Amino acid sequence: MAKNTLYRDGACNRRDFMRQGLYGIGVTAALPLVFRDSSTAVAMQALASGQETRPNRIMVVLELTGGNDGLNTVVPYRNDEYYRRRPSLGIPPNAVSQINDELGFHPNLGGLHRLYEDGRVAIVNGCGYPDPSFSHFTSMDYWHSSTPNAPSSDGWVGLTADAVRPTQQDNFIVNVSTQMSNAVRAQVHSPVVFSDPENFRRQGTDMTLMAAEELGAKMPDPDERVLGFLEGITRNAATGSALVREAVGSYATPVDYGEEVGQQTNLATVAALIAGGLPTRFYYVNYGGFDHHSRQAASHDRLLLGLGDALRGFFEDMDRIGRADDGAMMVFSEFGRRVEQNSSAGTDHGTAGPMFIIGKPVSGGLYGAYPSLTDLDDLPGYDDGNLKFTTDFRRVYATMIDKWMGHVDTRTILKGDFPSLDVFA
Repeated sequence: MAKNTLYRDGACNRRDFMRQGLYGIGVTAALPLVFRDSSTAVAMQALASGQETRPNRIMVVLELTGGNDGLNTVVPYRNDEYYRRRPSLGIPPNAVSQINDELGFHPNLGGLHRLYEDGRVAIVNGCGYPDPSFSHFTSMDYWHSSTPNAPSSDGWVGLTADAVRPTQQDNFIVNVSTQMSNAVRAQVHSPVVFSDPENFRRQGTDMTLMAAEELGAKMPDPDERVLGFLEGITRNAATGSALVREAVGSYATPVDYGEEVGQQTNLATVAALIAGGLPTRFYYVNYGGFDHHSRQAASHDRLLLGLGDALRGFFEDMDRIGRADDGAMMVFSEFGRRVEQNSSAGTDHGTAGPMFIIGKPVSGGLYGAYPSLTDLDDLPGYDDGNLKFTTDFRRVYATMIDKWMGHVDTRTILKGDFPSLDVFA
């Protein structure tokens, strides 16, 4: 057997292995966060002991990127003001899938409506935050960090993963996307990031490469615990790609996830990984295209059809593989749209919108007040009014962290006190 010339017994060669391995594979943005602290602090963080309280539970986060139109998703079909402000975009009352006497789902969300009728969907109305941003990038920073108007480099999903399991676990976080979301940035865990299982690669950033390059300068003599932590990142990249390819490649399901647009949710990939037995507890996926400034109707209709079908397919698959009791999903968008349609038959960036918590353990129904369409916020530069949020989105995060994943100290993660919702049975 040929000897591995890169990784031998000496500490110096081990450091060389880590340095070259990090370059060769690419690590996630977790690495710079680690290196900003002392080696001792990092080691303590990575090696902290803790017992998971709910080791079988899985959290899936689905991001509707672009700013989903919440008013045409959960439709106030008995509200005259809705139709006055949206003469061509308003969904006709006889077309909606009724939730109650006031609200209904967009007609293309048949799959989501079916889940709602099964008691598996909590609709959280009017989600937003104070002093909202209308910038996609800024608002996403707020939602990803859970700290509006004071974004941090830490991601709320990554921090939750670290809190749930304070010791490094390979493949604990999976982000199915072309690039890593800031929401999954972690101090302990190294997220697996990929878009195509067949061409899997570990995503990196310029900051990550710089951190790897400066490894020797910043920590010329890292102790064995720190080297072990870095080695885990490298190993996770190597093993993660093999596990992902095997799980997705061997997965066959009779469940219909809908037309091609629904496949863009990547929920079928998540189901395959869960069925494949990966130790992943946190999945993060993106479904984009919701920024409809013009000719909204056709594109939004198509996206919602794909969303509804994919959601129904995913939870049908969870039933089929026997993991329905273990999984819950949160669905959000970085902001809603303005109440009034614009002159291009579209809608512009707005404020509040609905969030969804979906799963068999969910106590389905309506949570939070639906925003008023007449009592609006006249924010600077937006004099035609925006919805006033009625539910701080961090209450939904707190619900997922505490009530679902079992970590009660939500304040440390969310940087404030946000009461959870009574969503889980």
